[in-house]
Amino acid sequence: MTAQEVRLCGLLLHEHFGEVVEKVGTHLLRSGAQNLRTIIHETGLSVDLVKKSLMVLVQHGACLFSSGRKGPGSPTEYRSGCDRILRILRYPRYIYTAKTLYGDTGELVVEELLQRGHMTMSGTVKTVADRLTQNMEEGRSMDYSEVSSAFSKLVETHFLQRCPKLAGAGTADSTSPAAGATPAAPGTPAAPASAIPPTPESFPDCYKVPHMTLVGRGKRQLAAEDGEDQRNAKRQKMDSEAHGDEGIYWQVNFERFHLHFRDQAIISAVANKLDQTSSEIVRTMLRMSEVTTSPAATCTKPLSANEIFRSLPASYNIPRPILDQYLTLLVDDPMEFVGKAGESGGGMYVVNLHRALANLARATLESVVQERFGSRSARIFRLLLRKRHLEQKQVEDFAMIPAKEAKDMLYTLLSQNLVQLQEIPKTPDYAPSRTFYLYTVNQLPTARMLLQNCYKTVANLIERRLFESKESKRLLEKSQRIEAILASLQASGAEPEQLTEVEEMITAPEKQQLDALKLHINKLDSAENQVDETIFLLESYVNSTATSTG
Repeated sequence: MTAQEVRLCGLLLHEHFGEVVEKVGTHLLRSGAQNLRTIIHETGLSVDLVKKSLMVLVQHGACLFSSGRKGPGSPTEYRSGCDRILRILRYPRYIYTAKTLYGDTGELVVEELLQRGHMTMSGTVKTVADRLTQNMEEGRSMDYSEVSSAFSKLVETHFLQRCPKLAGAGTADSTSPAAGATPAAPGTPAAPASAIPPTPESFPDCYKVPHMTLVGRGKRQLAAEDGEDQRNAKRQKMDSEAHGDEGIYWQVNFERFHLHFRDQAIISAVANKLDQTSSEIVRTMLRMSEVTTSPAATCTKPLSANEIFRSLPASYNIPRPILDQYLTLLVDDPMEFVGKAGESGGGMYVVNLHRALANLARATLESVVQERFGSRSARIFRLLLRKRHLEQKQVEDFAMIPAKEAKDMLYTLLSQNLVQLQEIPKTPDYAPSRTFYLYTVNQLPTARMLLQNCYKTVANLIERRLFESKESKRLLEKSQRIEAILASLQASGAEPEQLTEVEEMITAPEKQQLDALKLHINKLDSAENQVDETIFLLESYVNSTATSTG
């Protein structure tokens, strides 16, 4: 992991879990696996704070702990990784995808699991039903069975999965939170005993929904005068009831969401390059091979033209000869999204997943060069990607750019590490007059460099957003207090004059400043999400390349 990744992880941990968890998390990222005593000594925090921080990180899958490396009797060691922490950046996208596919109920199920880390199905169903009931009209409520149905659909499509059952670490030291993590946080699974934790897919019941005896409807929150203690007592009583799924915890399957994002990116690229019908054919091929293709595969399993024809949506009404023409067009396209694997069954076709990701990453690199250095530099960059190795004179001729301008552009790209210079000597002494100097673009290292720049960009955006909020903290707090007063007055049926009087507590200049601040923060939020889309594409390409060459 790099300094930019650690910095971004620290900001995400601080924003979501607070300063203490950030300190413990970033320490583990920088130091690697450590036992509890060493973490306490090197961070300077109290035993209680370190235990609670580790519990939070374990609950959200950002920290793993296992038996010590020194053998039996050695203290339990804790380690963290950037991958899981960086997923926090993508939470809004996961939630929006669940809303798009499964409506408000699916959205809230995924949101609750992301916020809590791990939960039982009954706990999730009750919480989501209560939240939905709270937003319904008076007298209406959400039935638990409807939420259970949405939960089951998410499990069937593998967007949710069971947490693996892990044996407790028998060699844990007495000060380790391994033994206390589960009772303190109801959703926390037991500690792993081995250095390599088992994956959820390694268990046969990973996607098996338990039989749950939960009947009823969502309940509205009690009025404020009933007191927090009474609400907590009732919540504990509800949680203690048995529903048949005790000890079975669920988590969000990030890999399944990533496969969905990858497929959507490929479909969108085909639609932009060709047309909507072509994208629908590719969508059908990807949907048919969802179950049969492993996540690490470079291409889907071969599908015959007959199978594709039968699986196409009836609304498209594409005749078989037209389908064959579209498939031929997709195979012949330079982007190589679809490939031909045989002639049986009217022709066997595959979606080239690795090739598609490589082309999407290439388009991203070209776009970055064009935005930063102009269209002529982008022309040179594309030329080097296509021709692989060119001398400066060849670049000038092929790109049809004057020699002085081409030289300046090449040196600028070279200084930014977007273009590399390769020396090929005619003689062993590397004399300049007897050496070929060839310009080239190495796509994978360039993608990795751009990925680090994206991490830096997101970290800068988060810091700027936090700074803007801190600068206007007083105004934001005042606005929140007034909104709370207005909501209370509206609930109690106050007169319009009273509401107007409360609204006028914010002056016109303050309201203008508040609107400008909200607009600015929304832009920064939107920019974070857009950069994350680029991060996802580049990460997918880098991981796909590592898999295909490994």
